[in-house]
Amino acid sequence: MSTYMEKSGEVERKWYIIDAAGKPLGRVAAAAASILRGKHKPTFTPHVDCGDHVIILNAEKAILTGNKLVQKYYYRHTGWIGGLKAVQYKELMEKRPEQAMELAVTGMLPHNTLGRTAATRLRVYKGEEHNHAAQKPEVWTMEIR
Repeated sequence: MSTYMEKSGEVERKWYIIDAAGKPLGRVAAAAASILRGKHKPTFTPHVDCGDHVIILNAEKAILTGNKLVQKYYYRHTGWIGGLKAVQYKELMEKRPEQAMELAVTGMLPHNTLGRTAATRLRVYKGEEHNHAAQKPEVWTMEIR
């Protein structure tokens, strides 16, 4: 008996909706990264991009446990000398909660071409409105604690 390996042309992609309201940001990001990779499928193949599309709603209502709102920072560098910029997560969640969720999900994806293409299938929205009704997305039913 041989192991089944999915080909890139045979992949059927579905659309899933994850509601982040009242759930920890990291748990939602981990579930989304798993769906984007395709790990929830029985035909998961590590070297093939076999993941699905993910829509995350209510990103501003995701919670950070403990003192992470005050103690956690997002760092980026401009490329210039002394150009390290730090943004506190409290400010990031107030101004751009979509970016905070995207950073969490992309950090959990592999840092190669598979991860970069999987990240293009992620859509994050601040509220409950999205414009992907034509794709007939399904609500992700597995529990996110």
